[in-house]
Amino acid sequence: MFDEIQFNTIDRLPNYVFAEINEIKLKARRASEDIIDFSMGNPDGDTPKHIVDKLVETAQKSKNYGYSASKGIYKLRLAMSDWYKRKYDVDLDPDTEVVATMGSKEGYVHLVQAITNPGDVAIVPDPAYPIHTHAFIIAGGNVVKMPFGFNDKFQLDVEQFFVDLDKAIKESMPRPKFVVVNFPHNPTTVTVEQSFYDRLVEVAKKERFYIISDIAYADITFDGYKTPSILSTKGAKDVAVESYTLSKSYNMAGWRVGFFVGNPKLIGALQKIKSWFDYGMFTPIQVGATVALNGPQECQEEIIEKYRYRRDVLCESFANAGWILDKPEASMFVWAKLPPEAAHLGSMEFSKQLLTRAKVAVSPGIGFGDQGDDYVRIALIENEKRIRQAAKNIKKYLKELREEAKN
Repeated sequence: MFDEIQFNTIDRLPNYVFAEINEIKLKARRASEDIIDFSMGNPDGDTPKHIVDKLVETAQKSKNYGYSASKGIYKLRLAMSDWYKRKYDVDLDPDTEVVATMGSKEGYVHLVQAITNPGDVAIVPDPAYPIHTHAFIIAGGNVVKMPFGFNDKFQLDVEQFFVDLDKAIKESMPRPKFVVVNFPHNPTTVTVEQSFYDRLVEVAKKERFYIISDIAYADITFDGYKTPSILSTKGAKDVAVESYTLSKSYNMAGWRVGFFVGNPKLIGALQKIKSWFDYGMFTPIQVGATVALNGPQECQEEIIEKYRYRRDVLCESFANAGWILDKPEASMFVWAKLPPEAAHLGSMEFSKQLLTRAKVAVSPGIGFGDQGDDYVRIALIENEKRIRQAAKNIKKYLKELREEAKN
């Protein structure tokens, strides 16, 4: 009897591709195998001491043990407003244009639930961070996937983007209500300049859709590149919201502190739905996050430099192993095209073999969308020694593949 009961929302979600890799990784570790793990974007460093100290201090005060504010305490929302003013010269009202969330992922899902009607269409580039697509599925909406191209420096092919966007808009029925963008992009690391947002806002006003921009990796940039914000574009708040998180920039992933800012109507919808769902983050966490945003930023510079150094070591050592990788100019990932010896395998089988034969874990590109199947995502979360050991293991594996191809 109960076998006949259907859960339509869950049935619309695909199997989580990364679960298969995680299961192989777990079995290997249970067998005491040493796995060098680049598969998850989980920062490996400590949260800066002054932030932790403030958390501890605040947690010792009993007045902070009760329910907090679902949209975030005022001082935290003000700190986020001040951050945007310092970084992008953008003015935000902390009451109507800012909401603190339990990480940007939670905020994104709840925002989509608040603003999506059944059957609404969202355009999402492919490949994409999975929740960017599937939040709309969970909310009863539909997604149009739009491929996008980039050069060997992982810079967006802007002209092609707008050709593809125009095509997607014209072919969508009903007309799209939302367009999702995420730069620096996860998984591809692709970047844009401010002029891209200027043009996108203009199109949004003409075609009457909202833009949801994710800049989770805004601070992690290299070689002189600086991440722009869509909100720096004149009139962007008429059509756009943007998300940011402290997870990567301050090694605070487990703290779960993020934000959505921008268009008051969309921010108000998120604030309202959160008031039904939760009572906010633990107040000492919010106070610690306020110190992170307002306090000294040298710690952030050290974190960014660590990722830059790891990027360089990984690209150099993997190239010496026979796997040539283009260097990204932002984010904590390398979007790695499959080596020629393994191109026929596809990203899933290659990831499995890399794990079982080279003891190196990466994320298969197919998990981010069909357009990602020629790539894998490598997270810069292992130290230099481990990166160089991974390169040695990969060199041996690629040599084996070449020998197998001869036979």
